[in-house]
Amino acid sequence: MVGFWGIVSEMDKSWMHSDRRSKAYELGVEAFLNFSVENLLTTTHIRCPCVKCVNLKLFGVGIIRDHLYFNGVDQSYKNWTFHGEPWEAATNASRNVEKDDDHSRYSFVSEEIEMDDNDFGDFGSDPYEFANVIGDGDQPLYPGCRKYTKLSALVKLYNLKAKYGMSDVCFTQLLILQGDLLLEGNTIPASMYEAKKTLCALGLSYEKMHACPNDCILYRKEYEDLTHCPNCGISRWKEGKDSILKEGVPAKVVWYFPPIPRFKRMFRSHETAKSLTWHAARKSIDGYMSHPADSPS
Repeated sequence: MVGFWGIVSEMDKSWMHSDRRSKAYELGVEAFLNFSVENLLTTTHIRCPCVKCVNLKLFGVGIIRDHLYFNGVDQSYKNWTFHGEPWEAATNASRNVEKDDDHSRYSFVSEEIEMDDNDFGDFGSDPYEFANVIGDGDQPLYPGCRKYTKLSALVKLYNLKAKYGMSDVCFTQLLILQGDLLLEGNTIPASMYEAKKTLCALGLSYEKMHACPNDCILYRKEYEDLTHCPNCGISRWKEGKDSILKEGVPAKVVWYFPPIPRFKRMFRSHETAKSLTWHAARKSIDGYMSHPADSPS
């Protein structure tokens, strides 16, 4: 056991890329669980690093073991900071930005946050700034906190803002109060500006377009200045309870997510880029169809 633990102390993580049915993977899972229990001093509240939980949910050792076998381990989780491995500086995350698939670990952010990146410019255009924000967001919410990081807490707070329609002033006051209530050394932002600056670096832009309630047209290009649909004649504006049109308030809004910025984000990782171009790069040259991608249809 001493020799086996020596492997863990050297942080051998090659098992993460092994077949889940192999002995190496089985030994690696047990080594990881032992490492986590020894560092966190708990067997019931440990972050699960499987590909579905991605360190966002806490379970006991038995459930985590099952998840690692059924779902597989998140291979982008290279530094086990949530499980006791010493924290490395954010500059190290910058250095490895092309190796880590940060999108898989933080995709929940872009799915849950309702905001416009243009408020503070294109923070997502620089991959190194993106990595720095990821590293900064991995900090615990306050010294000793294991349930929330700065980023996960900020996302949940911002979701409350969006859900209940808090004003920016109200949200800033909430952040200030939260900072006062938490322990000293907490990482909660002190203002709405700081919160948005962090979240904008993770999100991707979108456009809101007015649309006909019957889906006839989008009010853009030649239809941009119209107030009624040229096909069905329905008003562009929303009708209130008193049957009076609220001019300036659209009856229907469509969200358009430009694909180019998302492709750029995905291609920042060598591993993801390799997967995205796999079908084109491995075309069959022997005339036989060994994969559906080899078929013209």
